[in-house]
Parts: sequence; C-alpha cells; structure tokens
Amino acid sequence: MNDTISEVKKRIEIVDFIGSFINLKRSGRNYKAVCPFHQEKTPSFVVSPDRQIWHCFGACSEGGDVIKFLMKWENLTFYEALKELAEKAGVKIKSVPFEDRVWEKKERLIKLNSLTADYFNYILHDTKYGKKALDYLKSRDINPKVIEKFNLGYAPNSWDSLYNFLTKKKFNQDELFEAGLVVKGQNRGYYDRFRGRIIFPITDPRGNIIAFSGRLLDEDAKEAKYINSPETPLYHKRENLYGINLAKDKIRKDNNVYIVEGEFDVISMFQKGFENTVAIKGSALTRDHLMYLKRYTNTVTLALDADASGEEAMKRALDDAESLEFEVKIAIIDFAKDPDEAVRKNFEDFKKALKNSVSIYDFVITYAQKKYPDTDAFSKKKIADIVIPFIEKINNPIVLSHYIKKLTGILEVSEQSIFTQINRFRHNKNQKHFLNRKPDDESKESRDLKIQKYVLSLIFQSKSPYSLSEKLFNTVRADELSTPSYQKIAEFLIKFSKEQQNQFNIDKFSLMLKPELRAVFDELFLYATFEADFEDDNVNKLISEIKKFSLKREISKLLKSDTSSDKKDKQLTELNTALKQLEKNIIKL
Repeated sequence: MNDTISEVKKRIEIVDFIGSFINLKRSGRNYKAVCPFHQEKTPSFVVSPDRQIWHCFGACSEGGDVIKFLMKWENLTFYEALKELAEKAGVKIKSVPFEDRVWEKKERLIKLNSLTADYFNYILHDTKYGKKALDYLKSRDINPKVIEKFNLGYAPNSWDSLYNFLTKKKFNQDELFEAGLVVKGQNRGYYDRFRGRIIFPITDPRGNIIAFSGRLLDEDAKEAKYINSPETPLYHKRENLYGINLAKDKIRKDNNVYIVEGEFDVISMFQKGFENTVAIKGSALTRDHLMYLKRYTNTVTLALDADASGEEAMKRALDDAESLEFEVKIAIIDFAKDPDEAVRKNFEDFKKALKNSVSIYDFVITYAQKKYPDTDAFSKKKIADIVIPFIEKINNPIVLSHYIKKLTGILEVSEQSIFTQINRFRHNKNQKHFLNRKPDDESKESRDLKIQKYVLSLIFQSKSPYSLSEKLFNTVRADELSTPSYQKIAEFLIKFSKEQQNQFNIDKFSLMLKPELRAVFDELFLYATFEADFEDDNVNKLISEIKKFSLKREISKLLKSDTSSDKKDKQLTELNTALKQLEKNIIKL
C-alpha cells in the first residue's frame, strides 16, 4: 500500500492539483495563496513543489500532502481520497491492508441509502400506492426519463414499511436511525421518517446516495411541505448540493453553475436543457458549497426564489464568493415565484432572464433603489449604507471605479464622498476587528519564536543547508531553542550533517526523522515563504537575536529560582555581561 501511495503522489503534481482549486502565486521556490479553508486577506497558505506538501500558517494551522488536501477539501476519508487520486493518476489499488473504520461505516450507510432509494423507486413505479405520486409528477410536466434520471421515488403513508423492509435486509435499527431514515418515538419504538411523500434522493458528486428529501402531495396539508434527512455521517446540509452528480460535467464545460433553492427547480431546468443546475438546501449558499463548486467553475449564477429570503441569500453569498474569486451573477425572475414556476409559466421569458443575468453588484444597487425609492438625502444615505459594504470588497480597481461612478450618478454626489464613505466603512470594520482581537502573547516571546522558525526554515530551504546551519549552531546550541520539537530537529540536523557529509538530501532527512517530528518539520520548511517580516534582515543578526532571547530566558529562570548563592550571582553577572555585549553587536549588524 505504501508503494501505491507513493506512486499516486509521484504522478500527481501538487501545485497543478491544488492550483486547479485555488489561485496559487509563486513566492521564491514555493507558492502562496489565501487559505481556502478559512477566511483571510493575507495569504497564509504555502505549497512546496520540491517537497510536494502544503501548510496553512493562519487559523487552520494544518498541512499535509495532496491526499490530505483532497480529504480536507471534500471531507473524505483517507481511503476515499486515495481511491479518487489513484483513478486520476491511473494507479490501481490492489488491496487495502489498513483498516479505515470511518470508511467502512460510510460504505455501510451508503449501501443502506441505496437500498432505501431502490425501495422508494419500486413503490413509485410498481405499486398502486405510487400511482397518485406519478400522476402528480406528470401534472408538473416531468417526463418519465427525467423521473428515472433523478431516481425519484415515493414513501407510502405507513409508519413502518421501510423499517420492516430494511431490517429484513439485515440492517439494525441503530443504523437506520443514524442514517436518518427512522425517528425514535416517545411512546413507541422507531417509525419511518418519510411517509406519504415524493422522495428525492440526494447524491454526492460520486453518485453515492447520502440523504433524502420528501415532499407532500397535498398542497393544503398542515404538515411541513418538505422534510429532509437530518445531519448524518454522510450528509451535511451546508456542504451538499442537490443534483451535483448530474450537473458537474456541464458546469465544467460551460464554466457556469445555476444555483436554485428547490428540487423541482433543478428538475425543471434540467429537463429544459439547463443541466448545469444545482439546489442548495434551505436558502443559504455557504462557503463549503462554493469551495466544492470552485473545482468546476469560476462563475456562479444565482436563480433563487423571488422573495425576501432569496434576496438575502444572494447578498450573503458575496462575502465568500469574492474571497474565492468567483464571478457572481443574478438571474432576476420577477414574473414567477421560483425557477420551476417560471419554466412552466413562460419559458421564453425565463431563458431571457438567464441570458440577461446581471452582476451581483448591479443587483444590490437595484435592490437598494427599490427599497428606498425616494430622492431625499436620507433615502440616498440608506442606499449608500446597503451598497457600500458590498462594493468595498471589490479587489479590481477598474471594476471598483465603475461602480463608484454608477453610485455617484444614482445618488447625485461626488466620487470623493463615495470614497470617503468606503474608507470610513473600512476603518470601522478594521477597528472592530482590532477591538475583538484576542491579545497576543508578549511581543518579545512571539518574535523569539518567529525568528527561530524563520531561520530554521531558511536553513532547510537553502541551497547549502550545512553552511547556514553551521552559522546558527556556532552561536546557538540546539537546546537553547525554546520549543522541544525544534530542539530535536536541530539536534538531528547536527547529527545528520556529520553522518551525511555529501550534498544535503531533504527527502532523506525527512524520512529519517522520527514520525512525530515530520509534520512539525514540514511546517518549518514552508515557514520562510509565509513569514515576510524578516526578508530584509541580516541572517547573522537574526541568529544573534535567537541567542539574545535564549540568554534572557536563562537570566529569568535564574532570577525565579529560590536558591541564593555566590555561584548564582556569578552566573547572573556572566549572563548579563554576555547579553550586553551581544546587544551591542546586534546594533552593528
């Protein structure tokens, strides 16, 4: 298996692979980007083509290889990520000698969901209970091929028919409950979650059924029209998109995805040729949704319901979309309540609405004008209050200038007043961030650690690591570094340089490190690419600073000790003398 893993990593170039998800920019011998796994403005995500590793130096503080990246990006187990990458690389996985219990559990739940979908599908097509549901689908102009394509089904109006079917297939009630297929009653045992509803299987991009959505046939029923599977080990609402398995290839081909709110919206649009359509569950388009879509496209067209929640969802989506460098468009459908109704009511007008999709910034301006149509000064102020938080996010100066001019014309004010409002908004935002910021550790300690990491990173990224490490260890002992893991890596480097006196081999060095130190070493290796504070500093000065901080720690430790003796006084005198001399030397460097 180790050979298989090595072969997969050898065939998939990490910069090309990660670069297909996010925008990487060269920084010396490595690459940097804004981390895709958390919100930030300053790039903290570093990728090394030499080592085939990545690390986030921001809030995530995680790193790894190409397999770990895919695991984190798509929330996969190790085996799932390895399997997908192996297929991409053309490597056959002959056997799995390790135990992946998370994957085994997921595989069992996927099998359970698949059997459930088959059951619902059978009820819809082959029993008298499904006739009413089939008639309903036909009344909504959904043709049989599309019904089959989306694997639609029907849950009979029974408390335990699915429960009985699945338990006979050797699944226990705990598994059914974990998959969200049954509910635990207060005065009775378990009962079927979905009853008397059309069933929409929710599928992941690989075609695995991970959840279900059920819709009542009776429009006037007092129950909720839709119910969905709860959160399960397979299904996470904020990550999954209905129809993605059928839409992904067309999304990539057209470099655009239509995002809607409901299953019938997806099905109606798919049937009319808009196969690059997916639905969010609820009205929230999340960062997780966008991160997954980034793999296929840079353009998102929102065709959400024409109501307040749909408009709010459109606006909320911008924050994450802008940070992930999406172009966001809005299809304005003002003649129907949702895309499904629009398709059936006036398909030609619907096509025009999609064709004439507008930038989200134009949409926000129009939205604000509709909300405050008056031309008095306070209405204009309210329009500006809505629009400015959106346009201030625009990174491209030409696009920003365009919308400032547009807003200037609408509000009949000077461009300078718009710039003033933008700067004021940014100042307030930054001030709020500063006030909410957690206090850092003492700056000297923080600088001490940063310098240690930076110098060690420089050594390992250097063309001649032995030469630079000799400079460090002529001044600083390995045990003078403040972190035990850095001490151990430094000690091993000294030992390695004596045993391997020919050219430094970083891969060999990494492999020979103790396993528990390898992740720390990977982070150290990439750190100098991330940390730009010391780029212009003299290396000798930085090494001297490490020594200075070490002397200060020794002095502090001695002062805190309870013992009092001539030996201690002598040591303090020697350390203080050495520190003063070192500080004088640092000034000269």
